[in-house]
Amino acid sequence: MTAAPEGAGHGPGTAVAPAVLALESAGWTVGGATILSDVSLDVREGEFLAFIGPNGAGKTSLFNLISGLVPATTGRVLLDGADITGEAPHARARRGLGRTFQTSSLWPAMSVAEHVRLAAQAAGGGSYRIWRRASRYQDQVDDVLVRTGLTHRADVPARSLSHGEKRKLELAVLLVGEPRLMLLDEPMAGVSAEEVPALTELIRGLHRDEGRTVLMVEHHMDVLLGLADRLAVMHHGSLLALDTPEAVTADATVQRAYLGAAL
Repeated sequence: MTAAPEGAGHGPGTAVAPAVLALESAGWTVGGATILSDVSLDVREGEFLAFIGPNGAGKTSLFNLISGLVPATTGRVLLDGADITGEAPHARARRGLGRTFQTSSLWPAMSVAEHVRLAAQAAGGGSYRIWRRASRYQDQVDDVLVRTGLTHRADVPARSLSHGEKRKLELAVLLVGEPRLMLLDEPMAGVSAEEVPALTELIRGLHRDEGRTVLMVEHHMDVLLGLADRLAVMHHGSLLALDTPEAVTADATVQRAYLGAAL
């Protein structure tokens, strides 16, 4: 199928937004095995780009490459036009790139507010040894808890949270750094059907109300179809398709590779 033109907006008459992220023939090879191959795409300011594909297609590997956890062995990664291909993850974070992961890494005994306060202090360059006394971050913590709907759970330890609340906390930790570009890797994983709508609305608000650029990997197609401006289909480490949700879900090649006859 033909991908949407480079720099395409979100609808007729929409002004073209600048590229926040660009991949130029990016690839990753390990020990002679090609994990990612020749991935090229632009992500525009304020866009919501969702990645789909079968397990092992390279979606998380691509997020790892973008965030600097694995090296690009071919091609380039550009953020706001700057070549960040060789930069470490923390340097990319300082440029405004934020990331969540499939597997939770919360501290079970630490409260919701403590998680957010520690993240706020880390983002502000504070010392870990004095983070519990860092009252100057309290307004920032309170603001993020309100935005993620966790104010009433501020003093609850992470081990007592539902899966949906843990995902909200991961977003709260991410938001403290005020990232312009958010990479969300399967935020609905482990979340009950009852909690999916609220988490979906939270992510929708971060994108549409706060104007954040979002890349998301997710297997819940009903969620993605209600959020994404474009869908990118990964298959065997390559980009199989990149277009509007309507065009991608109607494409026979994509259906054979991943989506199936249900669509």
